[in-house]
Amino acid sequence: MDILVCVKQVPGSSNVKVDEKTGLLVRPKKGNKLNPYDLFAIEAALELREQYGGTVRILTMGPPQAAEALEECLWMGCDEGFLITDRAFGGADVLATSYTISQGIRKAGPVDLIICGKQTTDGDTAQVGAETAEHLGIPHLSNVTRILSVEDGSVVVEANQENMIVKEKIQMPCLICTDSEVNTPRLPSYRRKKAMDDSLIHSFTLNDFEDKDNTHYGLKGSPTQVQKVFPPEKSTSRVMVEGSSEELAEKLGKLLSERKFI
Repeated sequence: MDILVCVKQVPGSSNVKVDEKTGLLVRPKKGNKLNPYDLFAIEAALELREQYGGTVRILTMGPPQAAEALEECLWMGCDEGFLITDRAFGGADVLATSYTISQGIRKAGPVDLIICGKQTTDGDTAQVGAETAEHLGIPHLSNVTRILSVEDGSVVVEANQENMIVKEKIQMPCLICTDSEVNTPRLPSYRRKKAMDDSLIHSFTLNDFEDKDNTHYGLKGSPTQVQKVFPPEKSTSRVMVEGSSEELAEKLGKLLSERKFI
């Protein structure tokens, strides 16, 4: 069973900067981490490999330092990693990002099951997984909370879909997005870190893809453009009110009304 997990490196702090001209997140070269939701996807893949055999490969898109995220996945037990990196991919929205990832998956070779985390902590769109599957023309399901079995060329899962829990049997190849309820991720292995071979990580650029039209990638391939982004102003000011219960209720009600909370 060939499994591929899509991961992403995200800022390790909420104190991030935004380029006022482009509206894009300024990604630091240091202080990044593996997207927390991707840890559950990796664990799900490793558990499936332990039960049914096969391989677990990982793929990410980002600047060169994003290879650090792949290294952590290898320390957890994954077999091989792919880094999609090229200046032509910079500034991509969810549509261009998912198309780029789909091209990377095609380049990586045949796969039975693609697993993604629920969402990323920097964009929080939860759209890239489903859009990647659409570009690949394969079935997909989001918010997977349990992977029950693999049988007859299909994967059987449970997923939290709005007001109900559904059980689905999805024909492979397919893509699923796992929720944080699916498992408890294992820790990276120090022994694997010391023994890791750098040749296990491969890089793809635009020239490696079947579709080399740069208008399909990055800012040029993004139909949505951010008009304005700015960090919220931080304030430590506070208001103290005193009095009886009736006086406090009146003062708080007036304060909330003045600030248009009610």
